[in-house]
Amino acid sequence: MSFFDAIVVGETAGLGTHLFEAAEIKRFAALYDPQAFHLDEEAAKVSLLGGLCASGWHTAAIYMRLNVDHRDRIAAAWIAGGNAAPNFGPSPGIRNIRWPKPVMADDSVTYHRTVTGKRLSASRPGWGIVETHVEAVNQRGEPVFSCDGAAFCSTD
Repeated sequence: MSFFDAIVVGETAGLGTHLFEAAEIKRFAALYDPQAFHLDEEAAKVSLLGGLCASGWHTAAIYMRLNVDHRDRIAAAWIAGGNAAPNFGPSPGIRNIRWPKPVMADDSVTYHRTVTGKRLSASRPGWGIVETHVEAVNQRGEPVFSCDGAAFCSTD
């Protein structure tokens, strides 16, 4: 059985939790999304968002980091079980990105990923495409991020 064959549609995995601290929010924003409500507490207080909050791209980047870490852990467990190392390919992208509520400074965000489908690639023999839905909630259980994604995985 290949790693691709072992992937279960409908399976949900906890990817981890991240605390969005003010200093980190500001560092990310200064590099990638320099908006006042991501950089300055006082300016953020009078903004539409009402306080210092993380860039949506910061929220997405943390998902990507946690997702890769999770993938590496499950691959290591697969290999430890005596199986050949899985071969992962690129992602054809994410879609349906949503940020229903801002991630404020000191919010703790927990990410989950559910496998929503898998199929053989029509254009790349030996590869399959795994489709996923990601949801993230803050410490109050309020949704703060979601997206749908896909990634290539070898079927060998």
